[in-house]
Amino acid sequence: MSQAIEETEEVSTPGKMSLPTLTAMVVGSMVGAGVFSLPARFGVATGILGSLIAWAIAGVGMLMLAFVFQNLAIRKPQLDSGVFIYAKAGFGDYAGFNSAIGFWASTIAGNVFYWVFIGATLGAFFGGFGDGDTVLAIGVASVVIWIFHYLIARGVRDAAVINRIVTVLKLIPILVFIVVLLIAFDAGVFADNWLAYGYGELGGLSDQVRNTMIITTFVFIGIEGATVYSRYAKKREDVGRATVLGFLSVLSIFALVTLASYSVMPQPEIAGTRQPSMVGLFASVVGDWGEIFISVGVIISVLGAYLAWTLMAAEVMYVPARSEDFPRFLGRENAHGAPITALVVTSLAVQGMLALTLVVEDALNFMLDLSTSLALIPYFLAAAYALKLGLTGESYDGVPDRVRRRETIFAGAATAYTLFLFEAAGLKFLILAAVILAPATILYIKARSERGRRIFTPTEIVLLVLIVAGGVIGIAGLLTGSIVL
Repeated sequence: MSQAIEETEEVSTPGKMSLPTLTAMVVGSMVGAGVFSLPARFGVATGILGSLIAWAIAGVGMLMLAFVFQNLAIRKPQLDSGVFIYAKAGFGDYAGFNSAIGFWASTIAGNVFYWVFIGATLGAFFGGFGDGDTVLAIGVASVVIWIFHYLIARGVRDAAVINRIVTVLKLIPILVFIVVLLIAFDAGVFADNWLAYGYGELGGLSDQVRNTMIITTFVFIGIEGATVYSRYAKKREDVGRATVLGFLSVLSIFALVTLASYSVMPQPEIAGTRQPSMVGLFASVVGDWGEIFISVGVIISVLGAYLAWTLMAAEVMYVPARSEDFPRFLGRENAHGAPITALVVTSLAVQGMLALTLVVEDALNFMLDLSTSLALIPYFLAAAYALKLGLTGESYDGVPDRVRRRETIFAGAATAYTLFLFEAAGLKFLILAAVILAPATILYIKARSERGRRIFTPTEIVLLVLIVAGGVIGIAGLLTGSIVL
């Protein structure tokens, strides 16, 4: 009876997303190209023990972040598009603006990574695509970018439904990969891969774990998928539930993909497998048909993730414009209710950054690392805001002390984890993030000027100086060659 009522409500509530749809947005946002690159990315860095420790650290850290988004949805239900609004509520307008730009730029770099990854997949069958960074690969990707632009412009709700369907389709080859490789389990290979010390110098266990942190973080980007779409949720509490459910599902899949890979092939061979490495591993077990099977899965998965990420990118420009934090022109909608100006800017940015792959030395890994580094900005600020709420007691009136303590511990752990990831990312990508944030401040100044509001507070001027200084250092490093793309 209750299920029938829920289905009726979903049909009668246009533009609203149920718990399964929100969960699919989270899973669809996280399960993209990253999972198909896991075997080789782990293989070059560590053995089984190191991978288990890395997944444990990443799992706990990102689970704490998932709890942060869940708890913030409960404590601050009036705040929509949480990726940027939490930073604004906790640390001021300019911090919120940088959080939104950081997330938006992260999705742009991530979407470029997706197109390079598709090109590399096709390169195994058509030489002209190379490793995804050739003129042909970029030309084909450019055409598809604008096809997706047209699709999304027809309405966010329609695209979200398509994403739910694609999420189911792209999970099939991944699950088949896991099952087949575990059936082909080789105990001897698995034992040799436990530490992988006999295969060369991977560094100490702590180095091995550290070297996997960026990839483990990248594959979890999208954990905030339900939070970004909180204004479309039928029930506010479904936002937090979808975040945790989606995260736990994806963590299980990612860890099993890694362990299954170590069970059929020695670590040095895994490390040398051409990306997307899941393709080569599966083909080594089942034969040539496996290469086609997983490659089709890669393309479906990546296109689905591109759809989800583009939706989120446009939303994170549109909502701040509506709340007077971005210029008015970014808040325009078309006849289908899609944030059309924000979508155009997003598509143009993907197109422009895609062209950069012609001059980037290792486009695939560069875009992955850049996307991850930029995503750390909104993640850190959201976690820090949740910690601030817990420490000050704001929004905890009438809430038992044990609940407040638990949520404060979760927020503190998430804040510490994101700080650790900044260190793991390295100074290069922090400086490159400043190169993006510094000129983007022009949008903030325009937005404030349009509304006749004070542009910067004294504290925000200090933050501006730091960002601009980082941007200047980054540009100088690029011009002198001390920073290599």
